[in-house]
Amino acid sequence: MTLIAILETGAPPPALAVVHGTYPAMFGGLLGEGFRTTAFDVQAGAWPEAADFDGAIITGSAAGVYEAEPWIGDLLDWIRSAKGRTRLVGVCFGHQALAQALGGRVEKSDRGWGVGLHRYAVVRGEPWMTPAADDVAIPASHQDQVVAVPEAARVLLRSDFTPYAGLGWGEDAISFQGHPEFTPAYAADLTAGRRGRIDGALVDQALESLGRPDDRALVSDWIRTFFRP
Repeated sequence: MTLIAILETGAPPPALAVVHGTYPAMFGGLLGEGFRTTAFDVQAGAWPEAADFDGAIITGSAAGVYEAEPWIGDLLDWIRSAKGRTRLVGVCFGHQALAQALGGRVEKSDRGWGVGLHRYAVVRGEPWMTPAADDVAIPASHQDQVVAVPEAARVLLRSDFTPYAGLGWGEDAISFQGHPEFTPAYAADLTAGRRGRIDGALVDQALESLGRPDDRALVSDWIRTFFRP
C-alpha cells in the first residue's frame, strides 16, 4: 500500500462539496486502488511528518502563495523541509507553492482567469510520463501563475496562456497548474458559479470546452507512476 498525505490548502464551495466531494476525496479517486490517503487541514495547523509517507499532494486553494497568512509561510517552510524526504506533487495552488518555496515567483497574472479545458504541450518527457503524449488537456481554474521558474526546476508542460504549466525538481517533486482531479462536471459548476467575477463570455467558452474529451485519466496515470517509481 502506497501512503500519501494530502495537504488540504483549500476547499470547494460548500454547496459544490456536497455534490462533488472534498479535494482530498477527489485526489483519493484520482489515485484509486493501492493508495491510502490521509488528509491534513494545513490552514488549521495540521502537518504530516514527511518521512512517514511515500508521497504528498498539495491541493488547490483560493489563497495566493504570496499572501501573508501564517499558514502559507508554514506551508512553504514545510515544502522546503519535506523536499528530499518524500515525493511531492503540487496542483494549482500546490504547483505555485512548490515554485515559490523553492526559489521561483508567483503573481496574479495580467492574463486574467484561466478556466475551462486547457491544452498543454509536453516540452520535456519524464520516465513517469507513461504512456507518453505530445500534449494533454485538463481542466484549469486560476488567476495566479508562476512567472519566474526556480533555478533548479525544469519546465515539463507549457501553453501560450501558461508558459510554466508543469514543473519538475530532481526525481522527487513535480507540479501541474491544471487540475487532473477535477471532473468536468465539478469544473463546470465551479466556473459557472463565478459568473460575474469572470466575464460571461469567458465562462461560456470555458463551459463549452469542458464538454470536449480530456486527458485526466492519462495525467492521473502519470501521478500514480510518479508515486511508485
